[in-house]
Parts: sequence; C-alpha cells; structure tokens
Amino acid sequence: MTLTTTTPRMVQSLSAEHRDRLMRIAREVNFPEGTRLFKEGGRANQFWIIRTGTVALDIQVPGRRAPVAERLGFGELVGWSWLFAPYSWQLGAEAVTPVRAYEFDATAVRAMCDDDPDFGKAVGQWVGKVLAHRLQATRVRLLDLYAPYGSGNSV
Repeated sequence: MTLTTTTPRMVQSLSAEHRDRLMRIAREVNFPEGTRLFKEGGRANQFWIIRTGTVALDIQVPGRRAPVAERLGFGELVGWSWLFAPYSWQLGAEAVTPVRAYEFDATAVRAMCDDDPDFGKAVGQWVGKVLAHRLQATRVRLLDLYAPYGSGNSV
C-alpha cells in the first residue's frame, strides 16, 4: 500500500522509504461511531492512522465520566503505547464519528524496528513527537477541567 498526496501528515515526518515500508503492512479498517478502540490499561497490540473520521482520547478518572483529552482526525496516529513496554494503553479511545483507518500490528512493527536500527530510530522519533504533543494537550485539558481558573488564566 503506497500513500499518495493524501499521505497522513503525522507519517510524513518519516522518510519516503520508511513510510512506504510501514505502509506495506497496513490493513484498512472501519469503526462505526461509538466503537471503543481500546481501554486504558488494556494490551496495546496495534495502532492506527486515521484516514477519515474522529477519535476521542479519554482518561479514566475514578468516580467520574472519562474526560476527553484530545480529538484526533485525518492523518493522526491513534496509539503510542504499543512502542513502550509493558505495552499497555495509557489512555482510552473511542470513535466519535464513523472512522476509516490504517491498522498496524504492533508486534510486527516492533520487529521491523529491531531488525533495522535506522527504521527503528525514525519510528521512535515519529512516535516521540506524537507523545510529546499528546502529553502537552492532556496537560492543558486537565488544567481546563480541574484547575480553579483553567489554563487560560494562568500567569
């Protein structure tokens, strides 16, 4: 499977060679609205790149409904926990709209990373950028939800 001008923006940070290599093992999947892709604490065996639709990432909060930390759309990576032992989801994810995505087997991608250090470094840097963004977005969202004055009023 080769990506064209509609290449998901998050994967564009990989070189064409690494991107093509990753996309060769992609599988196209569909999720109806309301489908739970994964729950926090579950086993992270796969990950996705969104083609169409919206996925909400949420956080378990004891005694409360899980707040949405971030909404993801076209070209964004859903799931990073698959790359780091113990391979457990750190957030939850649900399809807010019908979603079409590329799905990847995490074990296969980790093996590809182990077999080719250049590929592994590139994938690690790509996922690291996503992770850094998600941590910041989650921090801001939690401040909005739980700080006395929200994140917009902090000095």
